[in-house]
Amino acid sequence: MTDAARRDGRQPGETRPLEITFPGLARVDGSAKFSFGDAGALASVSGPIEVRLAAELPSKATFEVMVRPLSNVPGTDSKSLATTIRSSLEPSLILTKSPRSLVQLVIQTLSPSHTVYGKDALSAAMINAGSLALLKEGSVPMKGVVTAVAVGRLPLGTLVLDPSEEEAETVQGGGVFAFFFADALPTGDCVWTGWKSTSGKYNEKEMLQARELARVGAKGVYMAMRWGFTAQSVKQEVLSQPGAVEVKEDSDAEDKMEI
Repeated sequence: MTDAARRDGRQPGETRPLEITFPGLARVDGSAKFSFGDAGALASVSGPIEVRLAAELPSKATFEVMVRPLSNVPGTDSKSLATTIRSSLEPSLILTKSPRSLVQLVIQTLSPSHTVYGKDALSAAMINAGSLALLKEGSVPMKGVVTAVAVGRLPLGTLVLDPSEEEAETVQGGGVFAFFFADALPTGDCVWTGWKSTSGKYNEKEMLQARELARVGAKGVYMAMRWGFTAQSVKQEVLSQPGAVEVKEDSDAEDKMEI
């Protein structure tokens, strides 16, 4: 494989197909699924709800993130990832509107990852799923939307968006970048960077190039989210009209959009 010809035929600045789904889970206030190709995550939000006395904050709601792995119980990696996701998403939330309460975000991994850099795409999918679930929930005011994407460096030095699990086996550097988008900030503000390299050297120029490439990918994810919610709103408006009938081929079908 050469850096110019990726195994799946994508260009360096292209992500895998995005899938946005709103499964409507029971006993939660909002839920969403997001995936880059086969790297997917399912998120659910509950709140504002009653908070434990020890975690109560007098001036704002407590924002709690829990990450559940594909198998077994959450360990150190899951708790560390939950902290990262919380730090990435919190800038988009207005928690002061509901003091002394709890907003709980639970994210379930839906796909395995056997490489360090393969986990980056999964982490980005978790952040995006969390943003979608918060948007779907609607009870927590938001300043904007946080989206994330992974970037990898192939053996010849080419930076690529969203490396696949197969590509991640040969990636020599990479990480996750999360950006905050709003109508007043259309170009996005980087709120989280996690860059690492197997060479043991830090190249600031390379990292900055990777961040700008990630900005383009994250903006694409943001626009896909906006389109997804617009499409669902139109669907709900049509179904609310007198005499409207929703036709599904599968009784278990979900609201799904593939970009």
